[in-house]
Amino acid sequence: MRFDLITVGERQPAWVEAGFDEYARRLSGGWRLTLVPVAAARRNKGRSEAQLRTEEGKRLLAAIPRDARVVALDAAGKACSNQQLADKFRQWMIDSRPVAMLVGGADGLAPACIERADFLWSLSPLIFPHGLVRVMVAEQIYRGWSIINGHPYHRG
Repeated sequence: MRFDLITVGERQPAWVEAGFDEYARRLSGGWRLTLVPVAAARRNKGRSEAQLRTEEGKRLLAAIPRDARVVALDAAGKACSNQQLADKFRQWMIDSRPVAMLVGGADGLAPACIERADFLWSLSPLIFPHGLVRVMVAEQIYRGWSIINGHPYHRG
């Protein structure tokens, strides 16, 4: 199962890269997680938040692999327990489509990204720093993998 985490923002602290890489490295058995960063929109006084979101949204949408299932991370999305998320992964494994997970920039996701999504997922009603979201999503994918494969990592 292939996951592409498509995120706005190219540079992150070393701890973010290390955390993401650690969970991505742990996946096996045909599971793969790749980070696909896209450039953030240039901010200046003449551009609105909507214009910035739209520009970033176009970049996110352009990075989606062909035929991918799209998951948009959004605070208004559905919160899932670990078991519910693992069950979604099981369902998605059946059709063997890649999964593209979209994380917006500082102003959130463009409406076009929300519309394109097959599933809206909320990590929490809280807003998290983008680097932390990368690590959290990678960990949740690994946790889902561990539940599906009976690995002892998940003990809940």
